[in-house]
Amino acid sequence: FEYLSLTQMDSKLVVVALGGNAINQANEQGTWEEQYNNVDVTAEQLIKINQKGHKLVVTHGNGPQAGKLLIQQEEGKKQVPPQPLHCVGSMTQGQIGYMFQNALQNQFVKAKKDVPISTILTQVVVSPDDPDFQNPSKPVGPFYTPEEGQRLKEEKGYIVKEVKPGVEKSWRRVVPSPEPLQILEKPSILAQLNAGVIPICCGGGGIPVSKTKEGTYVGCDSVIDKDKCANILAQSVGADTLLILTDVENAIVNWKKENEYKLHKVTLEEAKKLSAEGHFLAGSMGPKMVACMRFVEATGKTAIITSLSKAIDALEGKTGTIITKQTQVSQNSLDQ
Repeated sequence: FEYLSLTQMDSKLVVVALGGNAINQANEQGTWEEQYNNVDVTAEQLIKINQKGHKLVVTHGNGPQAGKLLIQQEEGKKQVPPQPLHCVGSMTQGQIGYMFQNALQNQFVKAKKDVPISTILTQVVVSPDDPDFQNPSKPVGPFYTPEEGQRLKEEKGYIVKEVKPGVEKSWRRVVPSPEPLQILEKPSILAQLNAGVIPICCGGGGIPVSKTKEGTYVGCDSVIDKDKCANILAQSVGADTLLILTDVENAIVNWKKENEYKLHKVTLEEAKKLSAEGHFLAGSMGPKMVACMRFVEATGKTAIITSLSKAIDALEGKTGTIITKQTQVSQNSLDQ
């Protein structure tokens, strides 16, 4: 096989953040076969990005997987001890990391390229005093109808919120989602990048840990938003672009109103204004816009939100929601 070294590639480094819902879609049961097939389709697109001359760092969500694993913990506790939420996060990092690692390796084999892939179990520091512990906001697990959500709230004490208005199953369980502060495995990630490895890291936003007075770290029961962590990751590795892939091609302004439009090229200042006006829902597009704005503000580089199938077009500036710091000509579409 041909070895594709970093010296043979363009120096552009892209951190790709993939949604957990892309791995287990809302209309699927979440079988191994369904999830792996979705990951394989995603891996095929990632290979195409790499073949365009981009170095990659891959991160991913775990909301559906963590939520379902929590159900397994609860239902199985009569026979085996349930594991805490931070441990569930580590389990899903291994599960999803394995799927992506295997699928990417196989796609590179088909492309006759020998590119090393590695999954790094990643711990991310959070504050135990984060306000989200008092007002949970992170959706996990399956989607529910309003009636199902209310029943789970009454029977199991779940905190449930509407996260995707306009569809039949728009409610999900929510858990604490503190702000990510620091990636403990940053040196390992950088070492792998420098060795020509594509790292899969910070899965599910990372395993949340808090620092003790003694300087050690302990698990924290929560799920970090993967997009916000992707911003920290992208800054940590010196990425040129933060690419957040979701199930829509663009962020939408005035969603489901007569004057709705697709947000294409937008400055940081314009994005902040639209966000402050409440155009991006907290449980879906909101964290993605926040992550992109933070990355652009901190680095002056580019952040993109788009769908998996449009990733390459978006990197070429043809579609997607592209946020930059400098002034640019507005190219937003009124197309539905």
